[in-house]
Amino acid sequence: MQVNIYEAKTRLSELVEQVHAGATVIIAKAGTPMAKLVPLDAGPKRKIVYGLLKGQIEIADDFDAPMTDEELALWEGSLEP
Repeated sequence: MQVNIYEAKTRLSELVEQVHAGATVIIAKAGTPMAKLVPLDAGPKRKIVYGLLKGQIEIADDFDAPMTDEELALWEGSLEP
């Protein structure tokens, strides 16, 4: 949506609400775009829903077992600063 400066001044509260809802407002002077009014963030944060992958992830019984010498060799030197 594009509005001129005078209209933006008189409708600022309304325009801010529209932008907060996801709209983008271009503010123009004599038909020439001068500024863009955009939301600070992507809107309301999505609520975290736990358990969406329940039953889809399997952890091996030995997931925390020590690495073999061959596995350790693959990491050699990669952990140095």
